[in-house]
This record gives sequence, structure tokens and C-alpha cells, in this order.
Amino acid sequence: MSDRRHVPSVSVKYAANGSSTKSNELGMRPMQERAFERRGEQYLLIKSPPASGKSRALMFIALDKLHNQGLRQAIVVVPEKSIGASFNDEPLSKFGFWADWTVQPQWNLCNAPGGDDGKVGAVGKFLASDDQVLVCTHATFRFAVDKFGIEAFDDRLIAVDEFHHVSANSDNKLGAHLGALVARDRVHLVAMTGSYFRGDAEAVLSPEDEARFDTVTYTYYEQLNGYEYLKTLDIGYFFYSGSYADDILKVLDPTEKTILHIPNVNSRESTKDKHREVEHIIDALGDWQGADPVTGFQLVKTPDGHMLRIADLVDDEPSKRDKVSAALKDPAQKNNRDHVDIIIALGMAKEGFDWIWCEHALTVGYRASLTEIVQIIGRATRDAPAKTRARFTNLIAEPDAAAEAVTEAVNDTLKAIAASLLMEQVLAPRFNFTPKSPQSRQVEGFDYGEGGYDPAKENVGFNETSGQFQIEIKGLVEPKSKEAKRICQEDLNEVITAFVQDKTTIERGLFDDELVPEELTQVRMGKIVGARFPDLDPEDQEAVRQHAVAALNLTQKAKEIALSGGDDEKVTGNTALIDGVRKFAMDVRELDIDLIDRINPFGVAYAILAKTMSEDSLRQVQAVITAKKVQLSPDEARDLARRAVKFKHERGRLPSITSPDPWEKKLAEGVAYLARMKQEAANG
Repeated sequence: MSDRRHVPSVSVKYAANGSSTKSNELGMRPMQERAFERRGEQYLLIKSPPASGKSRALMFIALDKLHNQGLRQAIVVVPEKSIGASFNDEPLSKFGFWADWTVQPQWNLCNAPGGDDGKVGAVGKFLASDDQVLVCTHATFRFAVDKFGIEAFDDRLIAVDEFHHVSANSDNKLGAHLGALVARDRVHLVAMTGSYFRGDAEAVLSPEDEARFDTVTYTYYEQLNGYEYLKTLDIGYFFYSGSYADDILKVLDPTEKTILHIPNVNSRESTKDKHREVEHIIDALGDWQGADPVTGFQLVKTPDGHMLRIADLVDDEPSKRDKVSAALKDPAQKNNRDHVDIIIALGMAKEGFDWIWCEHALTVGYRASLTEIVQIIGRATRDAPAKTRARFTNLIAEPDAAAEAVTEAVNDTLKAIAASLLMEQVLAPRFNFTPKSPQSRQVEGFDYGEGGYDPAKENVGFNETSGQFQIEIKGLVEPKSKEAKRICQEDLNEVITAFVQDKTTIERGLFDDELVPEELTQVRMGKIVGARFPDLDPEDQEAVRQHAVAALNLTQKAKEIALSGGDDEKVTGNTALIDGVRKFAMDVRELDIDLIDRINPFGVAYAILAKTMSEDSLRQVQAVITAKKVQLSPDEARDLARRAVKFKHERGRLPSITSPDPWEKKLAEGVAYLARMKQEAANG
């Protein structure tokens, strides 16, 4: 690994204006206030980043439902016992609220000893009691519903934390139980998640169930822009050869507070000896001085004489790991920056793990899902005094000569790029798109840049307080149905996730020299939207497709403009993104949907990949993907033929196979392919 390759794929700057940490007269921060305004909803979905205060938002809402909305009890369901601590007693009245949050010790089952059998019995006792709040794990709740039936939970609030663990898949018991509760319609549900997308595989809820939820969205941009200290967040994927432990100090800065996740033992990056890897890392950092008898932290003296305190969560010996884990959770040390310097983990210290001082989340090997990556990044995005910069680094092994390893390396590379592209969307301000028409007017509260609003052009406005763009696009299709409008407002990142994770899409976008961008932006994205939202009519599907492509491609063009400025350390930033979108809109003759469809969404990602990966490895990756190149499929031909009909309707002629316009030529190829298929079928 040479320093030449250390180019962050995303680097976002924020204003750090302190707004997201300020409380109102009831002690609510902005996200909590926004959620509390919807407290009367029976089904509420809160999408909000880690550290934005979802736990306390739930407390406010639950207390109102118990005292003012006639509900009998509140049951808070968390994925693992450690997260139950987020719902411990809180003296909310001390900060202006009219009640305190109190959980009787016997009803916080996350603290109770023993297995789920005894805890399920405790749930039964709670349901029969007059007490109001219970906290338990997802597993305990699942078993309790199995034992007592969904009717036992009537007239109660069920609050599900880390809601992305749920799935509409019939094999997911928690998802099935929640679907049954919604169908019975006798409970209130509050669902909370720090992941903006379900995109890894299955939807959380069926579309008909999800349509019943009212959504509160608080974006990463709003959260980080309103911090007091943290101003810059870097996201990067970097490549290495050989053993990662040999080169770890090229990306691990001992002066930064770091959570290092070593690779899963089954992954390509693992040496298959996790304990030896930890020893190797500790040895690389300095001279081991023993273990702290109180905390169990490893003490390591660096070459410059500094004493590092390292928490090893990889060690399987229960007594050692429990001591270290307890020391990390010690509430007395929460605000002590010097308590620990580096945490080395494998499966721990991810979701719900709260260490505000973390400046660097360093992960070796690709993780199981994009959701997991977002959770890991969330460990570093806490605000803390004097912490002005944070970063996430994903270390990935470059391909070697063995064909099987090359294929696996290619897959990991594509996944890392997909994660980076998605994080750009998650971290960026929110896009609101509107068709440009003679009736278009400026929107109050939005800054339209130097010269202000121009009625003769497509305009880009930005509201820094809300973190929202207002962008006019000529020829844009507007969503008509309530569901399509909700998707365009709330779920574009989920559509983009499915798109960038589609293997064929990203392979062709990065490495197909003959690619016509519309094959991705129109055909592939259209297919993904159609499969994901089959109940939308074709016009609404097209509206969703256009909005998703516009959000992805405008972010990419803004990044490209920032890159062309020659500052690799600021690939995109708070003002760079805003200025980049504005500059792109000003530089083109018209900002129309056809122009946006002609942009390859992966063009800038390839430029970054070329900087981060060695030339030989890049050639290997390209060779593997090029060798798999497939011809037009019947489904793609049908889609092209449908678009050819639209082309004929708009231009009064069929697309020509000899056209100099590559997209028109591709449409004609689709028509010709279908004609050949029909002729072959007729000929038997």
C-alpha cells in the first residue's frame, strides 16, 4: 500500500452550527421534536442516523401514548441485550418534559440473567401487571408472541429499535409477527432505524403494511450539519497486497481514537488465526507493557513514548472479554477521552455501540451488508469536544493470480464501490425535483446562488437549515399517486441501493467501453423500479426512475466538478457539492431529464478506482468482467422495444440502426432483436 492510493472516495464538510444538539423547552432536540409532532400516529417509522436521539424520542412518544392516548403498556424491543441500556431510566422532567421515563428493574429483561425461556414467562407476568414499560430483545419478543398470541398485546405500544433487522421474508419470525399485529390493528407501532434503506435483500415490510406507516425522516446531513464540533467526514476504500496486518500502520494512525474491525475468519482477507492477527497489530503499534488489571485493556508503548490503551474484544476467553466489555460500558468513563485509545473487534462494537470519541472506523474486508457498513460508520459520527474530523476506511485485498481469488476480489471491489456510492447519497443534502415550466417560481427559503432565480433557466436552490435542494428539471415526470410521491420523497436511497448493488449494472458501468449510459439509467433502473414497485402504474414507475437517476447522477456530476479542481483530499464537501450541482446546471444548455439519463452513474467511481488500485490489479479486474460480457437478453430487448415505441410517438419515426446517436441505435437493435425472435419462432 503506497500513500499514492489514499484518496477518499467521499469527503463531506459540514457547517457544525450546533442546531441538532440544541433542545427546546421540553428538552427535545430537533429530531425528537419532529418525531413528537407525529405522536398521534398509530404506525410511525422513524428514520434517523446513529446518535440523533431515537431512544429518547421514543420515550417522549411512549409516555404520551400511555398517559394521553389510552394505551395500557409500552414494550420496547431491541436486537441485543447491550442496546437495552439505551432505554434505562431518564429524568426527562429535569429538562422540561411533564413526566420521567422509568423502567422497573424486573422489567428490563436485557439486564435479567438466564435464557429466553424465563424471560418469556416474565413478559407474561408483565402483561398481567399494572406496570407500564418493558424492555426486551427481539428474540424474547418473538418467543412471547409465539407463546401468548398476538391478541395478548392488544392496546399496547410495540416499539422496535434497529428496525432493519425485520424482514418481510416469510422466514423472518419478527417480520411475520409484526405483519400479523398490523393486520389485527389493535396495537400502536413505533419503528426506529439508523439505516436509510432496506436494500441488502428483503424489504422490511410488505408494501401494503408499509403504506400504513407515517414516516419521520431526519437526514445525516441535518444531523452532522447541526453538530457542535464534527465538521468533516471521510469515507474511503483502499487496497493492499499481502497480509493486511503487515501494512496496517499505513492506514491506522495511533494518535486517532480508532475502532478496528478485523476480517471474518471465513473471508479472503483473514489469515484464519484471529488471535495471531491481533497480536501482530499490537506488536506493530509498539512494545507491549502488560494488561491493565482493572479494565483488562492491553498497554502498548509506542516508539515516541506514548502509552496506548487497547481494548481487545476478539479474545474468546469469557472472563477477559467480559472485563474489557464492562470497562468500555462504564458510565463513569463515558466522557473520558483518555479511557481507551483503540478498540479491536470482530463481531462486536457495531450496532448500538456508543463511544463518542471514535475518530476512525477502520474495517478490514468487505462486510456482510451495506446496512452493516452504515452501522459501523455510525460509530465514528458521534459529536465530541475537539473532534473535528472522522473517517471510515474499508481495507480490501487486491486480486492475486489465482482465478478464484480474482473473482472474489472483483466482487468485493464492486461491493465497496457500491457502498461508497450509496454513502454519498446518504450524506448529501436532500434532493427535491420539480418539472421546469412557464409557471415555475422560486421557493421561499431557498438560496438560488449569485444572480438569484432566473425564470428563463432551470434553477438550483438550496436551504442550508433544512439541508434540501430544490432543483428544476425540464421534461421531468411528476409522481401522481400518494405512494409514488412518498417514494420520491422518502425512499430514493433504497432505489439507488438496489441499482448500485445490481452486479451487472455496476460491472458494465465501470468496465464496458461500449456502454450507452441509457442502458443503465433507463433500462436497468427502469427494470429495478418495476420489480420493486409493481403496483405503481407505468407513469409513476417512470417518475420514480427519473427521480432516482437524477439524485444519483447530480451527486456524481458535482463530485466530478470537485475532482477536476485537483484537490484529492476534498472530493466533495458541504459547499463543493452545492456549488458543483449549481455549476453543472449553469454549464449545460438545458438541465433536462434526457441529459441526466445520458450520464454514466459510475464514471467518477472508475476515476477514483484507478487512483486507489494498482494498474496491474485494475487490468485484472477489467479482464475478469470483460470475459463475462453477455449479449442482449429477450427481457432487455422487450424493454428497448417499448422505449422505441415511445421514441416513435415523440419523433414520428422508428429509431434507426444506422443513427450516430448510440441510444437511438441501441433502441433499433432491441426492435431488430425482437423481430428476429418472432421470425425464428414462426419458422419453428
